[in-house]
Amino acid sequence: MYDLIVIGGGAAGLMAAGTAARNGRKVLLLEKMEKTGRKVRITGKGRCNLTNARPPEEFAGKVRVNADFFAPAFNAFNNRATFRFFESIGVKLDVERGDRVFPRSGKAWDVAQALVDWCRDEGVTVQCDTRVKEVLTVGSRVYGVRYVNKRGFERKEEADAVIVATGGVSYAATGSTGDGYRFAEATGHRIEPIRPSLVPLETSYAHFRELRGLTLRNVSVQLAVDGQTVGEEFGEVFFSDRGIEGAAVLRLSRDAVDALIDGHRVKLILDMKPALTPEQVSARIGRETEQLAPTDPFAELLRKLVPRPMVLALAKELDIPGRKPMGEVTEQELHRLALVLKHYVFPISDYRPFTEAIVTAGGVDVSQVNPYTMESKLVRGLYFAGEVLDLDAATGGYNLQIAFSTGRLAGMLKK
Repeated sequence: MYDLIVIGGGAAGLMAAGTAARNGRKVLLLEKMEKTGRKVRITGKGRCNLTNARPPEEFAGKVRVNADFFAPAFNAFNNRATFRFFESIGVKLDVERGDRVFPRSGKAWDVAQALVDWCRDEGVTVQCDTRVKEVLTVGSRVYGVRYVNKRGFERKEEADAVIVATGGVSYAATGSTGDGYRFAEATGHRIEPIRPSLVPLETSYAHFRELRGLTLRNVSVQLAVDGQTVGEEFGEVFFSDRGIEGAAVLRLSRDAVDALIDGHRVKLILDMKPALTPEQVSARIGRETEQLAPTDPFAELLRKLVPRPMVLALAKELDIPGRKPMGEVTEQELHRLALVLKHYVFPISDYRPFTEAIVTAGGVDVSQVNPYTMESKLVRGLYFAGEVLDLDAATGGYNLQIAFSTGRLAGMLKK
């Protein structure tokens, strides 16, 4: 019999299992995939942005929902503690732009493998290719799990405590298929509606095809819902085959998804020249126009103002042929160009599916979980950690910090 069974071998599960084992508990970690840490191994485009180095007091502002619930876990194991922990287990770290923390090797694999090796060194029994079917309870007390092992045989394992750290439903190929929500519901817990977060957005913009493959840097992006600005971000925007993405858009996507679900009109508005006032943009256009011959095409002016791949789409947006001689371009048309450079509108028609989302919003209702222990208020000995909870944050290392903080606290097995 084990002291603890951890369901799920991702960031939260590995942290919870290793923590409990280090404190002298006999721990079994069950992972449905062929290896642990599958999502960690691919996160951050394969580099693993494992936390953020900004001052701890600023962290709460990056947690989108239930920041007050997360606070005790973060206070017990914050971003600085995470930094020290990974360096202590052999992962050297660097702080990059935006205070994002990455392994110096640039390999997410090193982070995942260090966590697994740490767990094994602490004495955790790791069992992969094992699918948990049920969390076993008697009355209001957990007593183990029922699972199917790699040979297809059903087994029962008893334990004094169980931690559910199964993730959400984003990146299903890594094993996140929503099992934890089923375990939670079966034991009487409410699930806040789940939806994708940090996800690309689809647009009905008429000239989107001409923009595919284009990356814009250092632009400002506003999110408008029913004509009202509800958010603004600065950074990178990428026009992909999937839609509009990039860090600035992903940070706005949670609010965009919620608005779309509720049936509101959603738009992204790009400011291509955020460092310039509208008057300065007009003056810049005037200076560039003076340097062109009357016979030069309008497209030549656009090439001086925006990246080359954007020229055709922008000309179509303005309804001005790119080959039109500059001598025939009117002041009104140049004024319209200045307006669009500061206010380029992209109607948002939908959001991409969970398979393309970085994290899952929604999850186990945190009002039914003790924030000082991560133990269920309904079932003694049952704990939750990581993305299965109704917690999510902005991009930039914050979501992995949620996993590490809640996993660490759950693994303490406090009562």
